Amino acid sequence: MMNSAHSTHTMQAMTIPEFGTADVLRLAEVKTPEPGPGQVSVEVAYAGANFAEVLFRQGVVDVPLPYVPGIEVSGHVRALGEGVRGLSVGQPVAALTIVDGGGYGEVVTTAAELVAPLDGSGLDLDVAAVLPSNSTTAFLVLERVARLQRGESVLVHAAAGGVGSQLGQVARLLGAGRVVGTVGSAAKIDAAKGFGYDEVILRDELAGAGEFDIVVDMVGGPARRTGLDALAPMGRLIVMGNASGADDVAVPANELWFTNKTVSGFNLAAFSGAFPADAGRALRRAIAAAASGELRVRVEELPLTRAAEAHRRIESGSTTGKLVLAVGADDTV
Repeated sequence: MMNSAHSTHTMQAMTIPEFGTADVLRLAEVKTPEPGPGQVSVEVAYAGANFAEVLFRQGVVDVPLPYVPGIEVSGHVRALGEGVRGLSVGQPVAALTIVDGGGYGEVVTTAAELVAPLDGSGLDLDVAAVLPSNSTTAFLVLERVARLQRGESVLVHAAAGGVGSQLGQVARLLGAGRVVGTVGSAAKIDAAKGFGYDEVILRDELAGAGEFDIVVDMVGGPARRTGLDALAPMGRLIVMGNASGADDVAVPANELWFTNKTVSGFNLAAFSGAFPADAGRALRRAIAAAASGELRVRVEELPLTRAAEAHRRIESGSTTGKLVLAVGADDTV
């Protein structure tokens, strides 16, 4: 828990004062945000650590500096903006803060539609903090974008990572047939096998794995090309990241025409900004699945002051499951 003598008008937050390596992250005193109409402010207990925040810090995504990153949190409602109904001050919640960021601070604001109650869920707040981004994404990608049908086969790149750990389980929940994951190193195979996959293989060995109705790729580079090649007729490749940092992969439209394949993109920030009600419904669904035990997350906690370490680990590809940053006190709801 962070303790400070600042006033109610300021708070502590981990900031990006300039673009660069993880070392640029700085704990600073910033203005405490207040909710506008249709918004909620949350006293943050935990913030999920994600690759998206690494991209913000690197300057890959254009954000105004200094910037407080943080795309997902858990905590308690601090204040309600004008017109907000269905939530109350002090209520435990999980929230998507991806549209404007700010989760690496003691208080964050976001649209009320992107805030989900945790009352009676039994979820610890550290676990609840990592559901808004990856678990919500898994439901949206497989249902809304890929339009997964019962019995279809699914391939997920980076199966041991935060979103990969959720995609395999959600595919299974939605009735997929064969669910296969790929990983970048043999050390990650056992970790990935615990997340709903029938098989986990090295990414370099995909060629012999057969065809798939759906391929989800957040790696990019060669994985994108091999994923497209692995699609069955009428298959769908879902592009939702470029963790490899490789150059963009061109997909000829004529190839899609002749092979009956589809390529779609998904970006949670853009989706949440355009369709907050839909994103909120998916978040509440993810919370219910985690509360029932149908969806499992593996969480490792670090204090907010070690955010740079979290970023380095995410960049190195050494993480399995999710890292969460402790901003406030732990609590079970």
